[in-house]
Amino acid sequence: MAPVNYQAVHKFPTNPESATDRPKPSWPLVGLFILAMIAAIAFARDFLMPITFSVLLFFVFVPVRRRLSRLGVSPGITGAAIVFGLFFGIIALFWSVSGPAGQLIADMPEIQSALTEKLQRLRGTFETIDSAMSQMEAEADPEAETSPGFDVASAILNGLYTTPGVLGQVALTLFLLFFLIASGDLIYLKIVQSFDTLREKRNAYSALREIEESLGSYLGAITLINACLGLTIGLAMWALGMPSPLLFGLLAFSLNFIPYLGAITGVGIALLVALVTFSDVFWPVMIAMTYLTITTLEGQVITPYFVARRLQMNAVVVFLTVALWAWLWSVIGMIIAVPLLVVISVICDHVPGLEKLGNFLAGDDPVPLAEEEPNLKPDTT
Repeated sequence: MAPVNYQAVHKFPTNPESATDRPKPSWPLVGLFILAMIAAIAFARDFLMPITFSVLLFFVFVPVRRRLSRLGVSPGITGAAIVFGLFFGIIALFWSVSGPAGQLIADMPEIQSALTEKLQRLRGTFETIDSAMSQMEAEADPEAETSPGFDVASAILNGLYTTPGVLGQVALTLFLLFFLIASGDLIYLKIVQSFDTLREKRNAYSALREIEESLGSYLGAITLINACLGLTIGLAMWALGMPSPLLFGLLAFSLNFIPYLGAITGVGIALLVALVTFSDVFWPVMIAMTYLTITTLEGQVITPYFVARRLQMNAVVVFLTVALWAWLWSVIGMIIAVPLLVVISVICDHVPGLEKLGNFLAGDDPVPLAEEEPNLKPDTT
């Protein structure tokens, strides 16, 4: 009996890469899947945010665990040391901020009153517009009442209401990070074993190593740059006579993890506090311009110089990604937007068929298009 050619019977293509009978994706289904995935990410934000943070931190600290393992330190001890270090670092950060922030909350009624008085002085130029707007509002809703000012008690109660949820997410992040680090190479091994061919296994392991290298390089450089930026802005605010310069330094350090919007928010906060602190308009404008100049110098000169070229992203894609994650996960989404974009870019470089998407995400200068060759006229001589 002749052997059966199963490849001919089942019509398997001899070269899957160049097969023309491969089923094409249904783009309406792809669009519905993307919408469903976005809705699921937004709905499960309280569960997915700490998991995402833990995975990103795991890739950052994997090289540390690997180096200590070569020295004979067990992964469990390394994971416990890293988690306790992050825990006490968070406590130290909140302890240093609690004093100036508590004083700022306590002085909020006086700050609001002083800011209202300053704004009343500036409104003299726009009296006509203001009176017209007030008349229009009165005609639209004659029974409307003046909205109450800032309520310190309500702010404190809201903070107490949200504190247990925040503490729960921090605890979940740290515990999951401990188990990920303590597992050693188990996670990498399971991911690599999920692929079939040896080539796919090698590509998967190469992608994992590049993700940890890229995230470690990016977050390490950004953290160091932000620390120097916070120190510089704190010293500048102290030199200009601003209250609580330490709080401004920590605020600049934290906000600068948010691309574009963090610097703008810091400038706005510095301007508002300066308007309350100083009697004239010159010093608030000077303080805002100083803050803006330092952050612009950092964003346009220092960060591009110290961050590796291969880790720089397309500015348009970064802005849209930050906006999307801000809509999904608020401030936390804006912080993790760029690290997630780095991970996606690395994955695109290692997955066949996604090279064009990775090229679109990258911030490298585009290759100049080749000029078309001129039409050569036939020689009639």
